[in-house]
Amino acid sequence: MLRSVASGGQGWPLSFVVLLPMLLTILGRSTLVVGSVQSSSSSNQRNANPNAVRINKCCEKFEIMFDGKCTVAESVNTTVWEPQFTGRNGEKNVQVSPIRYIIGAPDCGSMQKWPIFHYEKSEDKLILFPDGKLRHLILDPHGRGESEQDWEHLFQADIHAEAPFQYEFEQGQYCLDRVITTGANDSKTEGIFATVCSPERETRWTDSEFLLRKIINPVCHGIAMIILLVVAIVYFVLPTLRDLVGNIVTSITVCLIISQAADLVRIFTEFGNHVSFIVADSFFYISLLGAFFWLNSMGYYIWKTFRARNVFLRVTDGRKYCWYSGYAWGATATMAGIAIFAHFFLDTGNAKRHKSIFEDQDTIGWLGIAVFFTPIAFIIIVNIFFYVTTLKFINRMNTYGRIHHKLRCNFVMFTLIFIIMTTSWLFLILSWLHSDALLYAHIVVNALQAPALLYVCVLRQKHVTFLLKKSCCYNEPPATSDWGDEMTYMNGGDY
Repeated sequence: MLRSVASGGQGWPLSFVVLLPMLLTILGRSTLVVGSVQSSSSSNQRNANPNAVRINKCCEKFEIMFDGKCTVAESVNTTVWEPQFTGRNGEKNVQVSPIRYIIGAPDCGSMQKWPIFHYEKSEDKLILFPDGKLRHLILDPHGRGESEQDWEHLFQADIHAEAPFQYEFEQGQYCLDRVITTGANDSKTEGIFATVCSPERETRWTDSEFLLRKIINPVCHGIAMIILLVVAIVYFVLPTLRDLVGNIVTSITVCLIISQAADLVRIFTEFGNHVSFIVADSFFYISLLGAFFWLNSMGYYIWKTFRARNVFLRVTDGRKYCWYSGYAWGATATMAGIAIFAHFFLDTGNAKRHKSIFEDQDTIGWLGIAVFFTPIAFIIIVNIFFYVTTLKFINRMNTYGRIHHKLRCNFVMFTLIFIIMTTSWLFLILSWLHSDALLYAHIVVNALQAPALLYVCVLRQKHVTFLLKKSCCYNEPPATSDWGDEMTYMNGGDY
């Protein structure tokens, strides 16, 4: 009976009745599995305590910072970092639970990241509070003793009067970890490492450091560029000043304008990245090197002309300027190429980067700076030779012609420009020393450089001021066929 029903056209209801329990069993098991997965995920979400204190750890839970790299703690025979909390009232080893680690560097956005090292006898101290906030103290190195216990009182709440600077970072603005660094003779230094976002410091207009570095210094750079531009325009516009020496003065001022602009970019470091750092440094050093090569060309021209028997001032000025341009720009490009090559391929990473674990800032390293500044030192020595030998030759001369009189005035101008640029260069080198007084002295000397050049090249020379008055007030520009003001105004007074 069942066989006839199953084999007939009406046999499908019996098959459905037999298979239905099996389908229900399979669906039920799958539903249980899905339900268990959903219940487990929801239970995990419920287990994540929203009140847990978040601690940003720089490396993984099983890693520490070893010589600037995240390294497995077991591979260097040490233990992982465990946070130690300090209460707001100075309590030590406060127990905090639960704790949730956030792995990785902080997201600082447009702000820079700064490394901080807290170890024994260091001026930087890190305090982790139970609420997850981090406090950074910058202590006075002259006010403490030799032991760590001398600064125990600074870990209390009321430290505003004793710590010169202190910053507090919210959760997500820092990361902490244990750090071990190896030095000479395999010596190891242990401490706490932190990467923090640059703090938003309240602007205090009465702070002398802020006024000098962020207001007075940029303003002086802008004024210097304007003054140097005026000198360049004067020597470029007036036809009688466009001889070889005048064109060299214009080239020097243009190089100094570029160096001032590049140095102005370097002042506002918080608005730059690694590209703008190295580009600004390159323009600054290359333009400064070019200015000194042009100054060397000026000294060589005056020295050679005084020693020559037949002196012609402006017969071949255009061709001579091309020759001196080839020397000045060619030597500058060559030394700049060597310096950039040394920076990228020969200099060490620590020497050309700001020390930062997660974000490196490329700047011209010490090897590149040495390649830039060594030619300047040799140029200064050669210019001293030009000055001494030319001065001896002038003192032995009994008679002066018009051209020698003009060259003597150019020699005095070359000497004063040489003194001004060399003094500014020396104070630039001294400003790299860790002394605020030398840095402020460099700012003052750099601010006085452009007015001094304006006085030497324009205001001090009566024939230049006379030409300016004639061009501006009388509207009678000099004829282009004139040899120069040494012939037109040869009896007009001292130069």
